[in-house]
Amino acid sequence: MIETRYLKDNIQNIQKLMSIPALKNFETRYLGKLLKLSKIREYEDGEKIIKEGDRDPWLYFLLAGSVRVSKEDVEITRLSNIGELFGEMRIIDSLKRSATVTAVGRTTCIAVNTMAGEKLEGDGADHDERLDFLLLLYRIFAEYMSIRLRATNEELIKTKQDLQRIREEKMNVIIRRHIEGSQQ
Repeated sequence: MIETRYLKDNIQNIQKLMSIPALKNFETRYLGKLLKLSKIREYEDGEKIIKEGDRDPWLYFLLAGSVRVSKEDVEITRLSNIGELFGEMRIIDSLKRSATVTAVGRTTCIAVNTMAGEKLEGDGADHDERLDFLLLLYRIFAEYMSIRLRATNEELIKTKQDLQRIREEKMNVIIRRHIEGSQQ
C-alpha cells in the first residue's frame, strides 16, 4: 500500500470530494473536515484493504479500480463504482470487521480515519458543527446500508425461490420413480 499524509483542506481536494456521489450533499466546510481525517491509499492487485476480524478505524471511498468483498473466502460482492463506500459497518457497530476487502487490479481509495477526532477538535469547530458533520456522515452510512440491504433481500428471495424450485423438482423425480417402480 502507498499512502499519503492526511489531506489538506484546499479547493482542489474539495472539488475532488464533490465529484464523489456519496459526498455531493456535503457543504464545503464539512468536506474540509473530512479531508483532515483522510488519506489517499493505493493498493496493488490482491492486496488486502480490510481483513475480516480486524478492528481498525478506517472508512473507505473507492476512487479507482474495484474491490472484492468476501467472508470466510466466499465472495459476497464486488464494488467498482467511483465513490462507493465500504468499511462502514465496523464504524457503526464497533464490532470486528465482518468481511475481507481485497483490491482487484490497481485500486485507489480515500481512507477516512474515524478515530482522528482530535483533528476536528483543533480546527475551531464548535460542538454543533461537529455534530452536524457526524450526522451527515451517518446519513451516508444509512443510505448505503439501505441500498445494500435491499440488494441482499432481492438475492435472498431469488435464492429461496431457486431452493423451492429444486425441492419441487426433486419431489417430482421421487414421485416419478415411485410410480415407475410400482408399475413394474
